[in-house]
Amino acid sequence: MIYLKTDEEIEIQRQSSLLVGKTLAEVAKLIRPGITTIELDKVAETFIRDNGAVPGFKGYGGFPATLCISVNDVVVHGIPGEIVLKDGDIVSVDCGTLMNEFYGDSAYTFAVGEVDEKVLMLLKRTKESLYLAIEQAVAGKRVGDIGSAVQRHVESFGYSVVRDLVGHGVGRNLHEKPEVPNYGRRGSGIKLKSGMCLAIEPMVNLGVKEVFQDKDGWTIRTADSKPSAHFEHDIAVRNGKADILSTFEYIEEVLKNK
Repeated sequence: MIYLKTDEEIEIQRQSSLLVGKTLAEVAKLIRPGITTIELDKVAETFIRDNGAVPGFKGYGGFPATLCISVNDVVVHGIPGEIVLKDGDIVSVDCGTLMNEFYGDSAYTFAVGEVDEKVLMLLKRTKESLYLAIEQAVAGKRVGDIGSAVQRHVESFGYSVVRDLVGHGVGRNLHEKPEVPNYGRRGSGIKLKSGMCLAIEPMVNLGVKEVFQDKDGWTIRTADSKPSAHFEHDIAVRNGKADILSTFEYIEEVLKNK
């Protein structure tokens, strides 16, 4: 079942999605060599609760934390802990909020200190692919148009798209139908309708597309131990142009001033 949201519901969901962007900006202020990932998690949980929401991930399927923090070769679902960020790392921070019965879900990959230019380009092009995908998220297009936009862009630079993990619908549930792969053929898949709300989230590897799961049952790593980048926005499908519900503006304001 795919739920089409009313305009009123989309506005409620927008508030949850914007709070994720604000939370990730609070995290961005602290990302530096020497900080532990659990410290970032505690700040995010406090900020979300202080703003009248609850962490969307904590307890979801048994996940133990507020943030998924994924360093270097971890693609997604990294569990915060005593891992210390080092100069040259990249770190994907994925955050969810639940407020007024609607979820927000967004992710951003940060550079820690001085990062290799080759890896910085992976981040840049993965983020570009997110916006190219969003351009396809309009009524009358199909899910395959979204995935194709990601795949064509990043594979043109020799990167690979993770197949085992996909974007998804989002709303009253964190994960709703339809699934939104980051690969596919144009013109294939479910037709997009105005009112669909999707979490579009390219996960792109510097090396091979294959991944594996750690023994903790959560952490997903690249098979060749090369870095992976991850960016995610919540959007509402509309006629003519997608409506981006989440934002990177707060994050990028912080990064500009660091």
